[in-house]
Amino acid sequence: MWSAASEVDKTPLDVAHPAPPLPLSQLKLGQRARVRELRLPSPSHGHGEQLVLRLLEIGFVPGEAVRVMALGPGGREPLAVRVGGTMFALRRHEAEHVLVDLLDEGQ
Repeated sequence: MWSAASEVDKTPLDVAHPAPPLPLSQLKLGQRARVRELRLPSPSHGHGEQLVLRLLEIGFVPGEAVRVMALGPGGREPLAVRVGGTMFALRRHEAEHVLVDLLDEGQ
């Protein structure tokens, strides 16, 4: 079920983070990050909890490394995002619900 290429964060999840998380939708091409949490859509969003459940099912779980691999026409959408050893295409409104911490180049 989990890819051997997956990078797992060894830091306990309850450790305080120095910076506020960013939505995955704000990452630039090539940037790497680690999933901190998933944010539930507001009731008016139209997707409800199903969107977050789908993101969890495909691997956007806390501690998982992610990287923006490609952007759609005009640098917009979809975003091609590698999570673990798999690449997924996400719309920006989906990526907004994945909150991440940026990784340094050496991490």
